Amino acid sequence: MSPKASSCPICGQPSHPETRPFCGKACRDRDLLQWLGDGYRVPGAPASDEMKKSGDDGVDSTPA
Repeated sequence: MSPKASSCPICGQPSHPETRPFCGKACRDRDLLQWLGDGYRVPGAPASDEMKKSGDDGVDSTPA
């Protein structure tokens, strides 16, 4: 059975082995910028009021 040809999740063109699952560097970089700019969000519970006031952003944040 031959492997299914995958397409780029950004533009739909065939993916390239070096930048898989993207077709090239441009789409790979565009996807990275979406993550860095909060274009993609992972659902979760809302932050508590106490966390918002203290500025605590989670486990890796430094204490204020």
